[in-house]
Amino acid sequence: MQPVLANDEEKASQSVSRRAKLFVVLVCVAIAASHVWQSWAARQSDLVNTRTYTDNMARALAQHASDAFQSADGLLLDVGDRINTLGMGSPLIAEMAPLLHRLAEEIPQLDGLLVYDELGGWVVNSSGKTPEDANNSDRPYFIYHRDHLDMAPLIGPALRSRTTGNWIIPMSRRLNHRDGSFAGVVLATMDLKYFTSLYSTFNVGPSGSIGLLLTKGTLLTRQPFEEKYINRDFSDSPLFRELLPVKPVGNIDTVSRLDGVQRLISYHRLQKYPLLVSVAMSQEDALADWRQETLVYSAGVLLLLLMISAFGWRLIGQIELRLRAEMKAVRAMNELQEVNRTLEMLAHQDGLTGLSNRRHFDEVLEKEYRRSTRGGGPLSLVLIDVDFFKQYNDIYGHQAGDECLRQVGRVLKDLQRRPADLAVRYGGEEMLMLLPSTDAVGAAQMAEKIRAGIQALGIAHKASATGVVTVSAGVNSILPDQKHVPPIEELVGQADAALYEAKRGGRNQVRIAEPVRSAA
Repeated sequence: MQPVLANDEEKASQSVSRRAKLFVVLVCVAIAASHVWQSWAARQSDLVNTRTYTDNMARALAQHASDAFQSADGLLLDVGDRINTLGMGSPLIAEMAPLLHRLAEEIPQLDGLLVYDELGGWVVNSSGKTPEDANNSDRPYFIYHRDHLDMAPLIGPALRSRTTGNWIIPMSRRLNHRDGSFAGVVLATMDLKYFTSLYSTFNVGPSGSIGLLLTKGTLLTRQPFEEKYINRDFSDSPLFRELLPVKPVGNIDTVSRLDGVQRLISYHRLQKYPLLVSVAMSQEDALADWRQETLVYSAGVLLLLLMISAFGWRLIGQIELRLRAEMKAVRAMNELQEVNRTLEMLAHQDGLTGLSNRRHFDEVLEKEYRRSTRGGGPLSLVLIDVDFFKQYNDIYGHQAGDECLRQVGRVLKDLQRRPADLAVRYGGEEMLMLLPSTDAVGAAQMAEKIRAGIQALGIAHKASATGVVTVSAGVNSILPDQKHVPPIEELVGQADAALYEAKRGGRNQVRIAEPVRSAA
């Protein structure tokens, strides 16, 4: 009976051990999960509060900027009305200098008020001093008003004032003679220091910033102020390219192109003027308090977990051994899956150029053709061939030829912008770009980009008339639908015919296939 009892005790001991392990794990997990959830909730709360803070600040500064420019615009209208009443040729205009000086003194943001005639000559200004041979016909705002009938105010990029030497923001209006012809420009110059001084009084953290920009993406000023950033173009940023056309007010989290800092940005566009105020706080500053509190709380939680773990460290050690074994199995499985994915990718990829291969193209073409047939949208293809490639190989060797094809393939890969677009090495020196939901005009534009991009590589080719490697391109577009279904072979066949026409026409050009429609 003793062996039986011993077995029972061993089983009971194992059961208690398992329960102890489970208890320790559950307690530790519960405490850790609670701490993680609370920390994450606190982090999100701090980010929300930061966005609210920057949004309110951007709203207030946008209203301030609107008031400042509206005051200047009111002066422009007043001065313009006076000049229109007198007529630009009146000698009384020159006597307006004291009035302009008083008006400029009353508005702190103004650096000066100036009036120019139709040739850019200085007529009168608020400083009372006119430099010898002064002429502003070369200024962008003067050129704009001279060439446009628009009577709305114009706010331009920041400039160096020719009277004070200060950085200013020009705000101007066109003046007309009584017959409607161009008579000159009335200009109010806004002192950049007025805005930067105000922005410096706001606390946006050590790495935060406040910016005043034109809605077309030009940075007028920024706090902290650095002269090298004045008039920097941000029109290609997500804020101006994607958000601003849809939402005049909003937030965006992004990495700054100026200093690489991750910032939470709130922006407000002015209603009456083409200006934008942005307020940004770095994520590091916004979460500084949270990190410190989390560190303290994490230390306390860690100490508690260590105390609990001390009572079952041997049991937990056994669990860890088991977990390590399981992790090895998981890693082995992941490695196997990665190998499978790599093999699948290689099966669909050209080994030389890295583009999709012919097999993958055939699969994708069939899918896109069926999708286009169901949806009724166009399906286009650009087929290119390297000009005089055989001669290139003869002159420079096959290794240079392979490198040439790699660079050509890289151009196609870089132009593969949409997820559905597919760049393919079709065979030898022939490559193509499949363009779903693209008509013939769009495909021709893509073909021209490819042709120009490859010629811009400047790969030397003695046998080519241009002296560099070029390509010829054929473009074809079909429009299958439920009633009219052209054969799928027509897409490549007609593109190939257009390519032949491009080569026969002198190479280094794009030809579009003539539309061929099957009977309904």
